[in-house]
Amino acid sequence: MTVRKIGPVLATFVVANNMIGSGFFLLPATLATAGAVTVFSWIVGTALALVLGGAFARLAREYPDLQSADDYVRPSLGRDASFLATSLYWASSWIGNNAIAVAAFGYLVMLLPLDGSNPMVQVGGQIALIWLMFAVNLMGPKPVAKFQSLCVVFGLAPVAVVLLFGWGHFDRGIYDAAWNVSGQSDAGVVFGSLGAIFWAFVGLETGAMIAGLVRDPDRDVPIATVGGILIAGVVYILSSVLVMGIVPAQQLAESSAPFALVAAEIFGPWAALAIAAAAALKATGTLGGWMLVTGETGARAAQHGYLPGVFGRLNARGAAAWGLLIIASAMSVIAFLTLSPNVSEQFGLIIGVVVNLVVLAYAAAGLSLVVGTKQRRPGMRDRLLGIGALVACGLLLASTTLTMLLGAGVAMAIAWGLFRMFGRRQVPSAA
Repeated sequence: MTVRKIGPVLATFVVANNMIGSGFFLLPATLATAGAVTVFSWIVGTALALVLGGAFARLAREYPDLQSADDYVRPSLGRDASFLATSLYWASSWIGNNAIAVAAFGYLVMLLPLDGSNPMVQVGGQIALIWLMFAVNLMGPKPVAKFQSLCVVFGLAPVAVVLLFGWGHFDRGIYDAAWNVSGQSDAGVVFGSLGAIFWAFVGLETGAMIAGLVRDPDRDVPIATVGGILIAGVVYILSSVLVMGIVPAQQLAESSAPFALVAAEIFGPWAALAIAAAAALKATGTLGGWMLVTGETGARAAQHGYLPGVFGRLNARGAAAWGLLIIASAMSVIAFLTLSPNVSEQFGLIIGVVVNLVVLAYAAAGLSLVVGTKQRRPGMRDRLLGIGALVACGLLLASTTLTMLLGAGVAMAIAWGLFRMFGRRQVPSAA
């Protein structure tokens, strides 16, 4: 049976869609505590994402059947490094799902007769969404993909209207007043916000992961990766400037639905409900899609001996049911552990942890390009892209707090120690 391949345009929008999710909808509230100067953080973050995207595009050329970190890390850096890259990416994906649930319910609660300012209401709603998407994922990958596609179409269209027609309500006075409300220097705010902002670019690697689905990987993967990142970056930068120039920073920081506030200012109170519904739908679809990714990543890790075998068990519909059950339970615990007085604080805490983990996994990609293998010796372009990726990862890690960095380091050390003691030493045969 011949599988229909996709071209560079569709692949580009796949990459962009995988990035434009909860970060787009809730980061304005998180960044409002710093100020509008974070627009420069978005510009720098986009540049760093392009460097990392270039590294993944290069890896896709070297490994056209690439499906997971193990495919490119183990040949270059060995099994231990591959375990760390695979497990860090897997952990970052399911912990990050909590941030998506925070954003989704932050908007959804506006449509319900509930007190959205009550932390227990927020955490209860987040857990309900987690288990709802767990149930959807049990039906298998195809229903999840259909559900996500529906959410993309109906979720982003109203927000696009806000971005197109909101500029007539832009107030330069509000924007200037919000320029830097942190009490720190502009440079300090720009650098210190890179970690939070990079959450919105997690998913940039998916261009490389779909290399087997495009017509011409050598041409289409770089176009899709760079194009997708540029589309996402432009959307983020424009929306950041627009939001900060319509609603005062303090109101944004206290809101669980910043885009709904902006819509109300532009079109009236009715628009806030429309945007809340659209944003909740898009974020919920993103949650379902990333739970699918988490289940599939865990299943592949189990097949390679990096996770217990239970994560690799699939039900009759092809879903990693037992692994998803464990993940949904762990996500419910994380929701309680990160409970905060307001949504933006909880969201910021979760994405701080996730970005550290995923950046460490991205660093393995850069190092793989620099080292190469006996069969694939690295050329000058490989080394330059690899070094660029490592520098980008170093800057992102340096921008985070010492506590977050130490926490990621400890988690990595514990995971590696457990793997050395209990991990399966040989990859199971494919037979």
